[in-house]
Amino acid sequence: MSNNRTLISPPGLSSEKSLKTLVENRTIYSLNNCELNLFETYEHSNLVPLKFNDFVVTSMLRGKKVMHLYDDPGFDYLPGETVVIPSNVEMKIDFPEASADNPTQCLALAVDQAKINDTLHFLNERYPKEGHNQFWQLDYQNYFFYNNVELASTISKLIHECMSTAITKDVLADLTLQELLIRIIQTQTVKAAQEGFFPNSNSPMVAVMEYIRTNLRESITLKSLSDKACMSTTSFYRFFKRELGMSPIEFVLSEKIKCAKRLLKNPALQINEVCYAAGFEDCNYFIRLFKKFEGITPKQYQLLHSN
Repeated sequence: MSNNRTLISPPGLSSEKSLKTLVENRTIYSLNNCELNLFETYEHSNLVPLKFNDFVVTSMLRGKKVMHLYDDPGFDYLPGETVVIPSNVEMKIDFPEASADNPTQCLALAVDQAKINDTLHFLNERYPKEGHNQFWQLDYQNYFFYNNVELASTISKLIHECMSTAITKDVLADLTLQELLIRIIQTQTVKAAQEGFFPNSNSPMVAVMEYIRTNLRESITLKSLSDKACMSTTSFYRFFKRELGMSPIEFVLSEKIKCAKRLLKNPALQINEVCYAAGFEDCNYFIRLFKKFEGITPKQYQLLHSN
């Protein structure tokens, strides 16, 4: 995955007359198993506390916040990013740039714990994971990530269902909630894989990831990866796609791009040298793919990020 964040189309801002406060003005849409909260802030403020009784999925829609969670250092929170927070955990939020002309807007989707339990139970029953003691579960330590296309589109769909007046909105929102939980778990798994941290060292993914990272310059095939996982190619492909929400080859390409980005920080390297060192054979293909992932060419990236 690249550092590109997929943005969510934000809903319209509240009319000035309907604002009850200029800091975290809250609009609520309540459904059977979730509650969508839209927060807008129109003036600079610091350490504004916020806590929910339920598990919460938050996504930035406009502007910038600084989020303080647990005892971790505060971090910038921008559109295209999502943070998941367990129930009854207090966040404190700074709004360093908020103003009438530049408001922040953020959604917080509180999800009923029973709905989460039902979804995880359904996934573990119907789509059990490979390996001993492997289960579908949310990773509360891995709470911050960039939206990929699938996650952003699922959140957009959920906003639409929550704000809808259709009689079927609860049913459709329930289905979308299931999809959202799957997307979050897959996104967390991708992030863990990219950072070389797998919660369970017995997962077949550990050997596969190690093989990919140490063989980026070789020809990596579906067969070689499935052999590493001790699975048939068909089973492995299904397993990988279910775990990460992307195909094995898509993940290999994202790892090659990540390697290229590291190499590009050295201004002495030529683009074609980076291309071959990252495991690409065709320089034109590398440049096209890099631009697709990062939004800029390798040369532009090198000029921006070289040490």
